Parts: sequence; structure tokens; C-alpha cells
Amino acid sequence: MSYHSPWRWTDGQLEGFKAGLADPRAQVKVFALDTKRHSSPEQMAARGREARALADEWKPDLVYTTDDDAQDLVTRHYLDTPVPQVFSGVNKSPAHYGFDKAKNVTGVIEHEHFGESVHLLKKLVPGLKRLVVVLDEAPMWGPVVQRMKESPLPPGVAIVGWETLRTFDEFKARMGVYPDIADAVALIGIFSFKDKAGRNVPYQEVLRWTAENSRLPDLGFWIDRVHYGTLAAVTVSEREQGLPPGASRGRSSSRASRRRACRSRATTKGVPVISLARAKRLGIAVRSEQLLAAQVITAFEWDKP
Repeated sequence: MSYHSPWRWTDGQLEGFKAGLADPRAQVKVFALDTKRHSSPEQMAARGREARALADEWKPDLVYTTDDDAQDLVTRHYLDTPVPQVFSGVNKSPAHYGFDKAKNVTGVIEHEHFGESVHLLKKLVPGLKRLVVVLDEAPMWGPVVQRMKESPLPPGVAIVGWETLRTFDEFKARMGVYPDIADAVALIGIFSFKDKAGRNVPYQEVLRWTAENSRLPDLGFWIDRVHYGTLAAVTVSEREQGLPPGASRGRSSSRASRRRACRSRATTKGVPVISLARAKRLGIAVRSEQLLAAQVITAFEWDKP
């Protein structure tokens, strides 16, 4: 996995993969590259070497990789080798990694539900007209932004700013300005904001600060964000991301699949999620029909026993 555990996104993909695999006898070893907390080129390269050393030593029947960093650090090093490779949670095009020509790779692309998330937020905040998108400097956001720009928005809603920020202090300062120019914020890239020592601030800390200090409604794409205070999201299902790679295990190892170039698809299921705790803090009255149509998070993660 590109990131670390425990984390709903990465753990949910693995759970989906095991469910799709449907083989209780399977032996699974998990290597967490942990690139959200260790994102320097040197750290990532070292973790990639360690992961590949494990694969070379253990000689698995299948390698399953989640999210983009693992594709760059692991999967692309095994193209057209005898070992089948399956992936999920990938934002960039498979061609970016050379998967389009490889005969031992298949997987699932992660496409975000931006337009749907904005529609959900507008139901909660009918006066929504102006939206600012916040990103960090991670290269993974390039294709995400392109898809966001191509997503249809509700009538009358416009994106008034695409802001790429580097430090946590800069993020805090800009969050103080946004109420003058926007009605809501899309918090998309929030993993690599630097503290004064140059370290990545954990995204949970970023979101808690936001919930405790911002009066603007916000949206994201992933359910863990809502647990940590983001108001609303139509989330990418981590389980749905993992299921097809697990189910493809038998097909991946067949001779027929090795003669084909990579086949991939994007998952389509979106799950509406609302933080009732954040809605109450913002003074937003959520109607019963909205609650019934969504998964509801009743408490902030840090307040749970």
C-alpha cells in the first residue's frame, strides 16, 4: 500500500481485495510505503527498494498495489514479468506507468465524484454559489484537477479559485480569507502541508483545525475526511476499489491474460456521507430526507471514546 495503516482508505481497499479473492488459505503480506508521512524523494526511494526486496525474496504468486505511489515505486519495476500485478486507487492514467503495454497488469482506476459532491453540498447549503479548491503540491493531483474541471456543477455554482498551498501556516491564513471570496471550500490536497520544521502535518490535524476554526462549509472525496470533520462528500468506495483486483487474481495468472495488454476500469459507485457533528457546529439544519439518503457521521473522530 502507498500509505499507512490504520487508515480507512487503505485498509478498506485491502478488505475489498481479500473479499474478492475469496480464498481463506491465501497467505498475504502487507508492506506500507507510508508515503503521506514520509514524502521526500529520498524517503520514498528507500521505501520502494525495501518493498521490492520483500517481493523478490518472498516470490509471491500475485502483487497487489494500492494508490499511485506504489505504482511508481513497485509495480512499474515488474512490467511483463511472470508475476501478475493488480492495482487499485490509481489517479493517473495507466499509460503514465507503462501499464497500457504491459501484459501482466490489470486494475481499477480511482475517479472522484466531484460534481456529485458539490450537488450534495448545495443541498445542505442552498446559497452555495462560489467554491474554492485547495490543494497541496503533490503531483498526484494533476489528473484529479483535470477531471474536476470537466465535471458538471449545479446551476449557479462556480469555482472562484484553484489554490496550491505549501505550508500549514499558509493554509491557516488563506482559510481566514476565503469567507470574503467564497461560500464553501473543497479540501482536496491536504497531506503535505509543512510545519515550521519542514515536516508534513498529518491530515487529521489539518481537518481538526479546520473544523474548530473555519465557519465555511467544506467537501472532500473520501469518508475518512468526513470522520475528521469535513461536512460532506460523495465518497469513492474503498471496498469497491479493492474487490475487482481480488476477483481478478485467477484471471491475472491465466495464460490468456498474459497475452493481453493491461485492462483497467474506473469504479462508479459513490456513497453520500454527511458529518452531522460538523453541520451542527456550522448551524446547518440537515433535513430528514437528506439524512436518510446518506451515511451519517454523528461525532468527530477525536470525540469518540
